[in-house]
Amino acid sequence: MFKIVSKRCLTPNITEMKVHAPLVAASAQPGQFIIVRTDEQGERIPLTVCDYDREAGTITIVTQSIGISSQKICDMEEGDCFADFAGPLGRPTDLMDLPAEELRKKRILFVAGGVGTAPVYPQVKWLHEQGVQADVIIGAKTKDIFTYVDEMRTVGNVHLCTDDGSEGFHGMVTGLMEKLIEEGNRYDHCVIIGPMIMMKFAAMTTKKHGIPTMVSLNALMVDGTGMCGACRVTVDGETRFTCVDGPEFDGHKVDFDEAMRRQNMYRENRKTSPETHKCKCHG
Repeated sequence: MFKIVSKRCLTPNITEMKVHAPLVAASAQPGQFIIVRTDEQGERIPLTVCDYDREAGTITIVTQSIGISSQKICDMEEGDCFADFAGPLGRPTDLMDLPAEELRKKRILFVAGGVGTAPVYPQVKWLHEQGVQADVIIGAKTKDIFTYVDEMRTVGNVHLCTDDGSEGFHGMVTGLMEKLIEEGNRYDHCVIIGPMIMMKFAAMTTKKHGIPTMVSLNALMVDGTGMCGACRVTVDGETRFTCVDGPEFDGHKVDFDEAMRRQNMYRENRKTSPETHKCKCHG
């Protein structure tokens, strides 16, 4: 069993947990994910690794309550245990493939939206440990739903933006990206993690400026092993599986319209209440 050693609410519907999982923590890398089950009858839920402490043997996960299973995770308390906590799965960020000297010469921009800020953090933290100070744009509808801002400021140069102008730049992340570039910032690489529609238009912005870009399609994952096919996505005209081949892909080659249609297939199921939901897995 995998014990929750700490829990905190980041927003009313976003929860952070540190889970004791020494074997997972020993080999986890930025960009990878884990799969959890709350109990023996629980659904398999893929969650991106948001941080890891090899010495303490803990993995940090962040969960947004959007349906029955994610709500069950958020309802768990410190001292409770997950039945399953499998991982690390997926491929680490491609930045880890670069030699240290080459990495330190690069100007890197991260763009995070919504709950996507949490999985951006371990990548920025890892770069900071390598001597690279990245720029990080964090976008939200309003200032009250920002997450991981203080943590991010300890490892990167943070730029905030809000749709309503309540804090930072007034506008979308794409507008702030354009502003930073117009001010003379030149980027060699960009990583975008957040809502699908945000990633689509942010990737269009970087393509216009010729900035190589990776996006994370972790929101599409279901099974996590490539068996169910729910996370199929077209990248450069070829079918790829997010959980096995990703979760990060070239943002200029992803068919975002197809990915958004696939994501919307599950929207109605998420609205099903616990009272009306009936599990069909066990007859």
